[in-house]
Amino acid sequence: MNLENKTLLITGIGGFIGLRAAEIALSRGMKVRGLQRSQEKAKAAQKLGAEVIVGSITDPVAAAKACQGVDIVLHAAAIVKEGGSPKDFYEVNVGGTLNMAKAAKNAGANTFVYLSSVMVYGFNFPNGVAEEGPLCGENNPYCQTKIESEKELLKLNAPPDFGIIIIRPGDVYGPGSTSWVVRPLQLMRERVFALANGGRGVMNHVYVDNLIEGIFLAIEKEAYGEVFNLTDGQETSWKEYFTRLAKIGDVPAPIISLPAGVLKFIAWLRCCGQSVVGQNPDTLPQSVNWVTRPYAYSIAKARSQLGYEPKIDLEEGMRRTREWLQKTDLLKAGSTAKTL
Repeated sequence: MNLENKTLLITGIGGFIGLRAAEIALSRGMKVRGLQRSQEKAKAAQKLGAEVIVGSITDPVAAAKACQGVDIVLHAAAIVKEGGSPKDFYEVNVGGTLNMAKAAKNAGANTFVYLSSVMVYGFNFPNGVAEEGPLCGENNPYCQTKIESEKELLKLNAPPDFGIIIIRPGDVYGPGSTSWVVRPLQLMRERVFALANGGRGVMNHVYVDNLIEGIFLAIEKEAYGEVFNLTDGQETSWKEYFTRLAKIGDVPAPIISLPAGVLKFIAWLRCCGQSVVGQNPDTLPQSVNWVTRPYAYSIAKARSQLGYEPKIDLEEGMRRTREWLQKTDLLKAGSTAKTL
């Protein structure tokens, strides 16, 4: 499929991944529309030249309006956090996803790309785990709803009229990333950051531009009914990643390390304290599970079937992220990270 002049709808267009996907798509000659719940976030995409409809992915009327005249849907909107109400996760991550897919199909779109996550494999998976799994919900609402969404979406796959593509990104970082750039740097500045188990876990990072390149390759190849892991293909310890991050953020490198169990308890105490004073907890105890995953995911399938080859390595990705940090005020004392 030739992407030039195609109309792409991005849900969650004002978020970290959605905004960069819009920017790259526009640069490639695509027409871009967005569906975004927040009016404030919608403005950022509008400034790029995208048409944005303000509404929720769970609203059938908003979904139908957003999908009219669209060729491709990139569904990036979701609740993305370490824990919370299973009901809320299911309503948005499963219900909202199916609502968008059905609206896209009814409107005549022929491609629906679902941004899932490598977290469908859970926290304890085999080294080099491939798309076949095993999958594991870990009794975690984020992991569980990503698995459920994939399962239900694939039932709608009916090419050539309507094709489903599922992308499982690794740990997406880069300019605008809250989870892997802003939030850890803020904790480092507050002197409340510690490595879990010495930082020995493996970060399966993927620079945001590499991820979007992989997504567009899958669309161009019309890889309908397929699932792809996408990472940078590098095995980087969390200690190395956070040390590099501290350097570009001009904060002291993390040297304190605590056992994962102790770190979870401290995070729980911090959450309790923040809740008492009316603040939203910035780090949940479950967050520790994300940084103790021991192995790498395989991207062999994406390489062989899509010709995917990550062009931006960690060194270059950090350089670009540093340039962004120097232009933003997100790390000034007293600033508050927002979920993107």
